Amino acid sequence: MIRKLSFVLLGAVLIAALALGLIFWKLNAALEQPLQLSEAQTLEVQSGDTPSGLFQRLEREGVLNDSFWLRAHWRLKFSGYTLHSGEYQLRPAMTAHDMIRLWQRGEVVQHTLTIVEGWNFRQVRAALAALPTVQQTLGDASDAEVMAKLGQPDLHPEGRFFPDTYRFTRGVTDLELLQRAYARLETVLAEEWQQRSEGLPYQSPYEALIMASIIEKETGVPSERGEIAGVFVRRLDQGMLLQTDPTVIYGMGEQYRGRITRNDLRKPTPYNTYTNSGLPPTPIAMVGREAINAALHPVDGESLYFVARGDGSHVFSNSLDEHNRAVREYQLKRRADYRSSPPPRQATPAETVQ
Repeated sequence: MIRKLSFVLLGAVLIAALALGLIFWKLNAALEQPLQLSEAQTLEVQSGDTPSGLFQRLEREGVLNDSFWLRAHWRLKFSGYTLHSGEYQLRPAMTAHDMIRLWQRGEVVQHTLTIVEGWNFRQVRAALAALPTVQQTLGDASDAEVMAKLGQPDLHPEGRFFPDTYRFTRGVTDLELLQRAYARLETVLAEEWQQRSEGLPYQSPYEALIMASIIEKETGVPSERGEIAGVFVRRLDQGMLLQTDPTVIYGMGEQYRGRITRNDLRKPTPYNTYTNSGLPPTPIAMVGREAINAALHPVDGESLYFVARGDGSHVFSNSLDEHNRAVREYQLKRRADYRSSPPPRQATPAETVQ
């Protein structure tokens, strides 16, 4: 009897071992199966999607087989794990196990928004609106309404968003990206303001930001930022008009068609630094850290004028006579709509201090 019972137990053990072996083999085969893809494909996982549902969906689409075993594997190994929503990049050489590791690590596809130095707020909003991976919530909201949504109802938006490349996942809102760029600008401006040179003609970090935006638009060669800043700071200190074309262009708005005339230089707008003394009321562009640093650390010297050579660099002059000679040499022989320096990347053309 005991011997018979032993044979029964041994048989049960063997059957169990075979069953476990079969389960292990099926599970391993399901995990190591290559995804049936001829090219890379994006799998979008939305909030509320479950791994079980995704496995079944992929099986229906013919991407994988044996979703039962994959669901069992997830329940056994990742019970209680929250699946990150977003986009996952599936590639032809990938196995089901590779895909599960992507899910487990939350390696979702990252998209980018690049805000360029010298852009104005209109260009920033256009770049945001053109991204299909961004949830558009601002629509036709006015600039003032946008700033109110950001919790800054009394602020002008120009210059308030830091130029950088921002990474994000599908579904982020346009407002969230603007919040990130706004916070980044505030941080950078505060850091640079704390390390500013002494004796500057600015009453606040915001005035330094306004100056930085002018420097950003006037600079074609990065190494000249500090020298250009020095010219503008000395003009402010001496009570001279800044006389910088980019501010005039900004004040013209959509009336600007690629050139400015003498009449434009006389036309009164809050941004016409040929008729108004001091800084314009707001920045005229988005500014990078280098332009802010230059505004807060202008290069010492005596130059009060500069004119573009036409290659992005400038000739700096200490006197009006020197400046007029440089203008005759570098500008008057050129076409009437010649501007002082090429645009920094995608920004509008910078102009000459007269």
